[in-house]
Amino acid sequence: MSVERMSDFFTARLNGYDEHMMNDVEGCRQGYIRMAGLIPGNVAQLLDLGCGTGLELDEIFRIKPKITVTGIDLTQAMLDKLKQKHPDKDLTLIKASYFDCEFGIEKYDAAISFQTMYHFSHADKIKLYSKVYYALKPGGKYIEGDYMITEQKDEDFYFSENERIRKEQNIPDGEFCHYDTPCTVGNQIALLRKAGFQNAEMVWRMGNTTIIIAEKQPNLQP
Repeated sequence: MSVERMSDFFTARLNGYDEHMMNDVEGCRQGYIRMAGLIPGNVAQLLDLGCGTGLELDEIFRIKPKITVTGIDLTQAMLDKLKQKHPDKDLTLIKASYFDCEFGIEKYDAAISFQTMYHFSHADKIKLYSKVYYALKPGGKYIEGDYMITEQKDEDFYFSENERIRKEQNIPDGEFCHYDTPCTVGNQIALLRKAGFQNAEMVWRMGNTTIIIAEKQPNLQP
């Protein structure tokens, strides 16, 4: 089995990507709608990690058409499609790895990601979630919809296979490739808490498509 670089994988599958996610991945169609409904009413500034073609934003813009969104993604072709779908929206789109981007401090009311985090190690996720935590305003929420599993033995298998394949193909550390390494729901929650979030809980699940909400502690009143 060979794996592709992350940006190459998604560029090659741009045509048909939206239809695949909506129709073939259990829980995604319903998950996009569910995520949109979980965005708090007072959110004005939203950060979207791995925004892709904006399937989650399609639903969010229906509810909050005036929201300001910063979207980050590795694949220019997907960002172009997102912009074509929503030319009138307040969108700032950044072609980059969200691991490399500076998010700022207390800039966003909420942050989201959908079906993008299941490719990365525990250590990488903790570093990223820490950046998200500091980028959120006090009381801000991070809402993650992702491919998650329930059995630790399955997570261990996916991670060991990923390591084996990368060694066989001499893929250097730090190069992002498309191979699924989903975590258990419990581990995802634990990683968010290690990154600083005081509250993190699963709020929705269909198939393996799971939504977790993590909250940054609000400023304590004197």
